[in-house]
Amino acid sequence: MKFVKSLHLKKFRQKYDIFVVEGDKMAREMLAQSAVAIEQVYAVEAWATTHAGLLRERSDLELVIVTERELSQMSSLTTPNQVLAVAHKPNWEWPSLPHFTRALYLDGIQDPGNMGTILRIADWFGIPFVFCSDTSVDVFNSKVIQASMGAFLRVNTVEIELAVLLERYAGLPVLGAFMEGLNAFDHSWPEKGILVIGSEGEGISANNLPLINERVTIPKGNPNGAESLNAAVATGILCAAWARVNYE
Repeated sequence: MKFVKSLHLKKFRQKYDIFVVEGDKMAREMLAQSAVAIEQVYAVEAWATTHAGLLRERSDLELVIVTERELSQMSSLTTPNQVLAVAHKPNWEWPSLPHFTRALYLDGIQDPGNMGTILRIADWFGIPFVFCSDTSVDVFNSKVIQASMGAFLRVNTVEIELAVLLERYAGLPVLGAFMEGLNAFDHSWPEKGILVIGSEGEGISANNLPLINERVTIPKGNPNGAESLNAAVATGILCAAWARVNYE
């Protein structure tokens, strides 16, 4: 129980390369796929009985029956669900440069809800990679996992500096989301490239600004309206504009 609770902290998730998934829907989705190896499932007896068939299909895991009180003590949720799973972080394969398509780079995204929503957006638009700075919230934070609604199982995520990433993929266009820039709806988006999204409060960090090739913006319909857009909302709009490249 103490060990599972420790995994709610990033340093222990990194140390052991494992993370926690909570809740009925997320646990069932994890059990139904093979991309992630599951070590243990902690469940109340009623849940384990209902999903006995699904559990039998995964011979690689250990099932531990717990009481609701024990589950509550391990959980990070305000209202714990009936099940909690401990799983290994996936090992994604890096695509070669010729096979690289589109990716997002999240520069200092702090809010777990925004991070999880951005993963869902990438999943929706078929963007296979979301790279993150070390100043961003951990993708395997339980709140991010919850907000991603399973997208973390389908979108490759890697924590890496943008400069190091561009050493691997030299020559790729790097676009950045800014308050002022080229109109995202009129812009000739590249078929391949990396779109950088800055933090909710500070935008793109100073050390990454020189790495941006093109600045794009979402034009305001009301000049006297909101000062800015939520990071996840802005990402969704920009990804929709970028997706038109595949449809035209």
